[in-house]
Amino acid sequence: MDNYAIEMRHITKRFPGIIANDDITLQLKKGEIHALLGENGAGKSTLMSVLFGLYQPEEGEIYKDGRKVEIHNPNDANALGIGMVHQHFKLVECFSVLDNIILGVEPTKAGFLKKDEARKKVMELSEKYHLMVDPDALIEDITVGMQQRTEILKMLYRDNEILIFDEPTAVLSIQEIHELMQIMKDLAREGKSILFISHKLNEIMEVSDRCTVLRKGKYVGTVNTADTTPEALSSMMVGRDVSFKVEKGKANPGKVILDVRNMCVAGKHGKKDVVSNVNFQVRSGEIVCIAGIDGNGQSELIYGLSGLEHLKSGTIVLNGKDVSSEPIRQRSVLGTSHIPEDRHKYGMVLDYSLENNMVLQEYFTPEFITSFGFLKQASIRKFAKRLIKEYDVRSSQGPITIARTMSGGNQQKAVIAREIDKDPRLLIAVQPTRGVDVGAIEFIHKQLIAQRDAGKAVLLVSLELDEVMNVSDRILVMYEGELVGEFDPEKVTVEELGLYMTGARRQEVKTDEEKE
Repeated sequence: MDNYAIEMRHITKRFPGIIANDDITLQLKKGEIHALLGENGAGKSTLMSVLFGLYQPEEGEIYKDGRKVEIHNPNDANALGIGMVHQHFKLVECFSVLDNIILGVEPTKAGFLKKDEARKKVMELSEKYHLMVDPDALIEDITVGMQQRTEILKMLYRDNEILIFDEPTAVLSIQEIHELMQIMKDLAREGKSILFISHKLNEIMEVSDRCTVLRKGKYVGTVNTADTTPEALSSMMVGRDVSFKVEKGKANPGKVILDVRNMCVAGKHGKKDVVSNVNFQVRSGEIVCIAGIDGNGQSELIYGLSGLEHLKSGTIVLNGKDVSSEPIRQRSVLGTSHIPEDRHKYGMVLDYSLENNMVLQEYFTPEFITSFGFLKQASIRKFAKRLIKEYDVRSSQGPITIARTMSGGNQQKAVIAREIDKDPRLLIAVQPTRGVDVGAIEFIHKQLIAQRDAGKAVLLVSLELDEVMNVSDRILVMYEGELVGEFDPEKVTVEELGLYMTGARRQEVKTDEEKE
């Protein structure tokens, strides 16, 4: 029998109302990149949390290098050389990069903190693996890509040999994804063993040696990546054939729903404007996509449109009404739905039940509240059950499930269900397929196109070029806070878009009146 770096035998983990892992065996070879694939809620993160000591299994055993081990908590995992980068990072935002990396294993001498040696080791690791972080930068001031590099350095600083990456590319730009793929290959060549959870089949095909598929908590099979195809993997994962082609007819744009004029959003700490003099329109019956490399003002543009940020100047007209100074709720009531890029920060109240999250935008309406100000719990539950069924939101206890305990992809589906069901005039969808499986991606794309075909205006923001090219009717490219190009997805190439996204080219983006 091979001595695997890690062998998880017959692992079973139960939660109230659900068996998250049902008799699963997983074997990780030394020096390999092993992908773990499955739908949202298939049990991938739970299995890795068992390996990292966050959960204790009811049944099963774990072996490291052929020796049975007990992992009661993450400290035990670290002592065995097992490290994990979580889907939602575990960083202290007000601490520096260096302080986060050494947190829990701080070097001391005579009771005093000694950072010099730690800084030297961190910088050597940063240079060796081309991670390039600023050790003195605060976590709250750096990009998500840099935060992820910090998490990777936490593992390397602790000399971990088994590296777990849970959805590592869900929040990264295309360039950062390519860099991470290369880092993972370099780590494997150094002899590290990597477990890699992802929904993105192209990444699994590119970087992994083998792939294990889970479905609804059960083991489906393990295949050599070189011997399979994305179509075969998706069929194993979902249990049916999945279409990778977005089916949509020609758009029929109608009247202007969103009209943005000379919009500016100020930068923090007196820096230059992060959104500068932006003009565009979105009509009913079309999907307009804002494309660009992450960090070029897309987030701040959406914050301004939704009311999360105040405008420095400019106007936002929604369905003929100036909403530039309206609060968030009023913009929502007037017909705006917003699927945010950060579902934890802006999409859900994680310690609320699923049913209460489903009515966050409408709990104050007569359908859900009495004239005396009491919530109509029966109406809320009936409404939540309908959305859960229609959008296939999976959770252990249905509508009473606490949102925090759900998988990231099912949290995303819950937010999408709530926002689309509001029947908005304008649907703002920011990275709507982030962290969801191929079956859910197919479903979400169909929902966006159905909204368009129903005469709604859809503003999509995406870092996924396949999504940009296949779902949108018009593409606006954003670079350093400005719109630098407008394109028809049927007439532009990915390479040409890339030139505009990197600032190598630009053109004047005209309003509809200027085009006429």
